[in-house]
Amino acid sequence: MGPHPAVAAIRLAVRRVLHDLLTEHHRTPAAVQHALPHEPPPPPLVLVACSGGADSMALASALAFESPKLGIRAGGVTVDHGLQPGSDARAAEVVQRLRELGLDPVDSVAVTVGRTGGPEAAARDARYAALDTAAERHGAAAVLLGHTRDDQAETVLLGLARGSGIRSLSGMAAVSGAGGRYRRPFLELDRQTARKACMVQSLPVWDDPHNADPAYTRSRLRHEGLPALEKALGKGVVEALARTAQLSRDDADALDSWAGQAEATVRDATGLLECAKLYALPPAVRRRILRRAAIEAGAPAGSLFARHIEEVDRLITGWRGQGAINLPGKVVAQRQGGRLVIRQG
Repeated sequence: MGPHPAVAAIRLAVRRVLHDLLTEHHRTPAAVQHALPHEPPPPPLVLVACSGGADSMALASALAFESPKLGIRAGGVTVDHGLQPGSDARAAEVVQRLRELGLDPVDSVAVTVGRTGGPEAAARDARYAALDTAAERHGAAAVLLGHTRDDQAETVLLGLARGSGIRSLSGMAAVSGAGGRYRRPFLELDRQTARKACMVQSLPVWDDPHNADPAYTRSRLRHEGLPALEKALGKGVVEALARTAQLSRDDADALDSWAGQAEATVRDATGLLECAKLYALPPAVRRRILRRAAIEAGAPAGSLFARHIEEVDRLITGWRGQGAINLPGKVVAQRQGGRLVIRQG
């Protein structure tokens, strides 16, 4: 008799990601360089980011089950955000659970959460910085994240509320980070599948009270917003939003590629952007070039919103002699002699 359908589903999702990683690993020059003649390259290390919640515990169990069959080393990392009393003790429990699954190495990393961008964004930034550090310290080929289709739907709705354009509607990528470090095997699985997999395997699960705290935007969306949408529109909203994310990502990737190719054609010999040539481009392509130029000048990507780019775009499309535009990161955009100058103020 085979495993429970929920367990089979999470294992299959992880197996596919591990197969991709193994293929990529065997192609890397570093792996070939470290291998002796006529010997395969050393096995890669894959880490799972685990909070102790159902999604990440299901992911950790699937990684522990699948990795030995493929000759992959598997470890884990849990991040202690220090936002609740006893968080260090909970992190120690997660470490113990991961070790009991057979994962090695396993790290617990304590971080200090700042205030930039709000509590959710600050915690996320601290978490990813810790995961990056752990991956680099251990030389990990990848870090697996337990984001599900439900998380993807929430991300799309949050992007829609911000009005930040098609890229924000594309949600989370299955592969992201420097060199494709982060992998999300569960983006096509729902949250209940992961929880069911934990239950049938008797895996202990910790439910973060922040996930039910209405003080947090995502929590309100999860417990109030999405249920209201499903009540009004019927079941299938989560699946539809996840499909929207993938379609939006495909479109955004194509437009980003177009913008990358077009950028060289709209700069003069000194590298400045020429307003007349920018004006001739489709708005979606032009605004991508403007956004990239602002980020290169020092504007933080996370603080650069659609309204900022629209203001800069009006220097191209609605020029009436207006003054400089102030952007996040003390970056200034202004039109001078038919050229667009974006620099630190």
